Amino acid sequence: MFSWVSKDAKRKKEPELFQTVSDGLRKLYRTKLLPLEETYRFHEFHSPALEDADFDNKPMVLLVGQYSTGKTTFIRHLMEQDFPGMRIGPEPTTDSFIAVMHGDQEGIIPGNALVVDPKKPFRKLNAFGNAFLNRFMCAQIPNPVLESISIIDTPGILSGEKQRISRGYDFAAVLEWFAERVDRIILLFDAHKLDISDEFSEVIKGLKNHEDKIRVVLNKADQIETQQLMRVYGALMWSLGKIINTPEVVRVYIGSFWSHPLLIPDNRKLFEAEEQDLFKDIQGLPRNAALRKLNDLIKRARLAKVHAHIISSLKKEMPNVFGKDNKKKELINNLQEIYHKIEKEQQISPGDFPNIKKMQELLAGQDFTKFQPLKPKLMDTVDDMLKSDIAHLMTMVRQEEAAMPSQSVKGGAFDGTMNGPFGHGYGEGAGEGIDDVEWVVAKDKPTYDEIFYTLSPVNGKVTGASAKKEMVKSKLPNAVLGKIWKLADVDKDGFLDDEEFALANHLIKVKLEGHELPADLPSHLVPPSKRGTLARIRN
Repeated sequence: MFSWVSKDAKRKKEPELFQTVSDGLRKLYRTKLLPLEETYRFHEFHSPALEDADFDNKPMVLLVGQYSTGKTTFIRHLMEQDFPGMRIGPEPTTDSFIAVMHGDQEGIIPGNALVVDPKKPFRKLNAFGNAFLNRFMCAQIPNPVLESISIIDTPGILSGEKQRISRGYDFAAVLEWFAERVDRIILLFDAHKLDISDEFSEVIKGLKNHEDKIRVVLNKADQIETQQLMRVYGALMWSLGKIINTPEVVRVYIGSFWSHPLLIPDNRKLFEAEEQDLFKDIQGLPRNAALRKLNDLIKRARLAKVHAHIISSLKKEMPNVFGKDNKKKELINNLQEIYHKIEKEQQISPGDFPNIKKMQELLAGQDFTKFQPLKPKLMDTVDDMLKSDIAHLMTMVRQEEAAMPSQSVKGGAFDGTMNGPFGHGYGEGAGEGIDDVEWVVAKDKPTYDEIFYTLSPVNGKVTGASAKKEMVKSKLPNAVLGKIWKLADVDKDGFLDDEEFALANHLIKVKLEGHELPADLPSHLVPPSKRGTLARIRN
């Protein structure tokens, strides 16, 4: 008797026994779906068994793209921090899968050690062997963005058969493994190099059944003129339409996802809106994580049922004594007919069946005589899970979502898109003047004052809209300017006086000189008239 079945009323559900959605999914998987998978060797054909970490881990974002599309730079832009193992350059730099995750101490965990850690959701990657594990690592750093999500950086995809062979492991299969477990898949394209290589095309096709997780980013869009950008966008949509077979048009986000000045700022407003949309999508991942895990378990259960029908049908057709090898070859060659027969008899959608070529390849190495016949009790148990238990968990999903903020990923560039007129690390440059008696901004304040008084201040202050018109002349991205606004608006009143405006311009100068902005405003940069105010705010 299952723990959620009442002794007084058979099959009466008690969903309150599930403390969380993750707890409920874990128990349902172990007691109802896993027995079916093990009976029909599901793990040998499709996906390894799920473990506790698969239900408990933070939402993960998978970045995929050809080399030099800006994947590593994109991660650094989100976190506003370097991470161990990162390399950035025009040549193929990232040759490893790097799981960027939160940790109290900065460091790297190599692949072979990573896949034996029960607290990390990577144990089943051990099946891809040392050739892959030597190219897999976890970069742990204390970063506020990573408190809510983890990010997977992947090797740049090159073209040609030679690249696939030289990896030494099945690159597409590894990506498919991650695709089943992540919450978002971001495909990055370079506006300068739009050709989609054969391997990239195969990778995208391998993401079938995960289209709902895919988002497309057209990166480095500030480097081309508006007319050319329109042509590139149209060409990308046309190319993707041939690869991603969905009736809906795939969402493409256009922008330049790094913290350097925009080379061609004509489309700033477009980039601003696109970045905010993408960031909102990522910020919603923790809130939607439970629903994603529920959805993935349902998809897995449907595939497991279809797989059971296929295996049992092959078992049923096998002779008891003679001609087994010939019959096996015949059945594999006629697998499409078996699919059609199961589809009609069981009223199963054609889209629920696994790829026939891949299935034929896997069946060639199997002993059909060891397959199990159809066991109705196992199938009924999974049907019961889909019809009854999942419905109860859906109620819990809505409750958990309601209890979480809609945008729960904070820190890094996300803070810059939520502050003042720009929103919908204590760097070397910010440390300048720390030992000075006078305010370090004071020496340049007369120059900033001349600009300030051209903005028609009212009662000694300028509005966010007026300040924004001046600040965008720096060509810095809105995420960076939003962070500068947050630091400069010391009294948090939504306006800038002359000292705060001078501070904002000083921070812009710091950023343009290549330094990092501080997470919080250092005491030596606080305007003299605001030092008492800031102390009260912080206390």
